[in-house]
Amino acid sequence: MHTTIAIDNMAEKDWDQVKKIYQEGVDTGHATFETETPAWESWGRSHLPDCRFVARYGKEILGWAALSPVSSRCVYAGVAEVSIYVSQKSQGRGIGTKLLDVLIKCSEKHSIWTLHAGIFSENISSLAMHQKTGFREVGHRERIGKMAGVWRDIILLERRSRKIGID
Repeated sequence: MHTTIAIDNMAEKDWDQVKKIYQEGVDTGHATFETETPAWESWGRSHLPDCRFVARYGKEILGWAALSPVSSRCVYAGVAEVSIYVSQKSQGRGIGTKLLDVLIKCSEKHSIWTLHAGIFSENISSLAMHQKTGFREVGHRERIGKMAGVWRDIILLERRSRKIGID
């Protein structure tokens, strides 16, 4: 029997596999300014509970995506930051795009009108995936953070919901 890739809600029981994929991203030096992955409890507090997904092939998790609030101020309740990671062995198969499509639909269902992402300028595949799913470049932050003694730039992208009216 052929097993297809399914996009499911992330659960605490998924954390070991999710954390491993997250750590792969950390180790590349091109996915995040984080230097180590957090514990489930810490990660869970910093991400919105309704929009967390994993891509599964059978029991194996191939990637994950989630949203974080950008601010606790009520005026920013509809603005969230995207996190999306695909295991190195599963990249190039459209899994990231599938996860991002589901994340976008979830965000709109939960009245999020703006998604944003800060992506290292070297992460060409992530930039392309975000642009393919409706994100547009809105800025370039030069020398915004230092990793291992090297200043890094990020490209700022955003996606405005077409379903939630912004006048």
